Amino acid sequence: MDIGVNLKAVRKLKGLSQRELAKRAGVTNSTISMIEKNSVSPSVSSLKKVLAGIPMSLVDFFSIDDGSIGDQKVVYRENELLDIGTGELVYKLIGRDYPNRAMSLMSETYPVNADTGAEMLQHKGEEGGVIIEGKLELTVGEEVFILEKGDSYYFNSEQPHRFRNPFDEPCKLTSATTPADF
Repeated sequence: MDIGVNLKAVRKLKGLSQRELAKRAGVTNSTISMIEKNSVSPSVSSLKKVLAGIPMSLVDFFSIDDGSIGDQKVVYRENELLDIGTGELVYKLIGRDYPNRAMSLMSETYPVNADTGAEMLQHKGEEGGVIIEGKLELTVGEEVFILEKGDSYYFNSEQPHRFRNPFDEPCKLTSATTPADF
């Protein structure tokens, strides 16, 4: 990915000058210029600060294919989905380059014994999903649910939650979360 080309494309798409973006982000005009020319490679925190001036999340920014913003796709083939999972968990983001997204839609796979971690997840927004194959254990607050093919869930993500697959086959599901910058 060419960070400079993508930053320039996003900035222009939003109708911002380098000076205006710098002002909004609280950085110097030369910082924006050097990033766009690839004279410097910004740290994640610096890039996040610059993107906050647009505003755009890191997930959305890194989902852009080398400056190809503007032509809005409608269909995304399986091989075009961006895997943003960690470890053995597969979270394929659908609509990777959709501008100003309000939600994140994902195709998820939990292999046997996969787990989102011992520490419960908690963030602003809402989550929902439907089990396509296998079974999944969902914990929300103090409640534990066993979901099977065809079952679905929907809850406020500010409640502590966790996903686990202690079963003998992989679990596949489709999920959505809001807001998009999880």
